[in-house]
Amino acid sequence: MTVPLKLYSYWRSSAAYRVRIALNLKQLPCEIIPVHLVANGGEQHAPAYHEINPQDFVPTLLDGARVFRQSLAIIEYLDEVHPGAMSLLPSTARDRARVRAIAQIVACDIHPLNNLRVMQFLEREFATPQLERDRWTRHWIVEGFRAIEALMSESASTGLYCDGDVPTLADVCLVPQVYNARRFGIDMADFPTIERIEKQCLDLVAFEAARPENQADAPPQPAM
Repeated sequence: MTVPLKLYSYWRSSAAYRVRIALNLKQLPCEIIPVHLVANGGEQHAPAYHEINPQDFVPTLLDGARVFRQSLAIIEYLDEVHPGAMSLLPSTARDRARVRAIAQIVACDIHPLNNLRVMQFLEREFATPQLERDRWTRHWIVEGFRAIEALMSESASTGLYCDGDVPTLADVCLVPQVYNARRFGIDMADFPTIERIEKQCLDLVAFEAARPENQADAPPQPAM
């Protein structure tokens, strides 16, 4: 009997969003276990969760008794152990390096500078006002997006998606970061290639189902 995958997730965590997209693209059933990052001081700091993930981060993936942390590591693990499903990395070393580079601009350079714990630290330790924290966030997203836009708009490897005509790890990372950019009022018209690829991705059920507002732990949407 196959033990189902379990994903500790928060509806608005872009790192968890990445993993949800990957699971959907690979058509892997998974139980989502919500971890609220704000309520009660942050459920990720609870002792029971800390035992599972000593960093107090989401996402965390359970595959039976095995525990996996860090979104990119989780996604590559899923890609390797489920090779029959859609591959999220290209077949050649050169193309895999390009895809990983785009993914890492998001996951290693943009996202760590504007995630929740950084914003909380700036507020707690330096009394940084919300206005300045938002300005900080926008600055680093724009810096990263400028680089990604240049890499993709000038490359023949860019197709319907970040690399070619099927979604890869790069798209899985990019779309959640665009969600964050929109949250902070960044004008995506400055990044036409990124905006085009985001739209292409969101036309797919796998991306649409993974969107934050479509998660069970998302707050109710206001009536239209």
